[in-house]
Amino acid sequence: MPIVAVLPVKPFQLGKERLAESLTTDARVVLAQAFAERTADTSAEAGMIPLIVAGDPAVAEWALIRGIPTVEDPGSDLSAAAAAGVEWARAADCDWLVLHCDLPLLQVVELTELASAIVESGAVIAPSADGGTSALGAAEPVEFAYGLGSFHRHLARLPGAAVVTRTGLLHDVDSPADLISARRHPRGHWLESVVG
Repeated sequence: MPIVAVLPVKPFQLGKERLAESLTTDARVVLAQAFAERTADTSAEAGMIPLIVAGDPAVAEWALIRGIPTVEDPGSDLSAAAAAGVEWARAADCDWLVLHCDLPLLQVVELTELASAIVESGAVIAPSADGGTSALGAAEPVEFAYGLGSFHRHLARLPGAAVVTRTGLLHDVDSPADLISARRHPRGHWLESVVG
């Protein structure tokens, strides 16, 4: 059974606002698009079906041009966006994995490990370094609780879930320091062509 990689994507001009002190609006738009494209490509390479939960019509158009299916973001918060993507996956009779797009060090092998964990344990959670949730997947629906400290809330709701901690899942980009760190990592050299 294929796994749908649910990828919530905000309007590109609103993405990565916390990088405003180091990047212009245009640069942040380019970076947000690059993050989304790389994550979609990586999930496809891992054998998943990428699904963009589109924050606005421009994101939906961008995804459709690339042949990626989309569903509209309900617009209330990340938890609602994740739920909309899971509903699409379940209607397609697929397991699902909600995955953040700001994971510049993510590799195919890490997604393959998450997919195996869903099959073996029924659910998987990958924390980010700051205690958030970089990835969460299951065969059944779950009540999402994104926000600060979400990893522990999700773990409490899925006590039998496998927990996967890998470099590409731990390192998300929320701040200028995160971006600098990612660019300095050997896996992050691709960012040089995006943000210079």
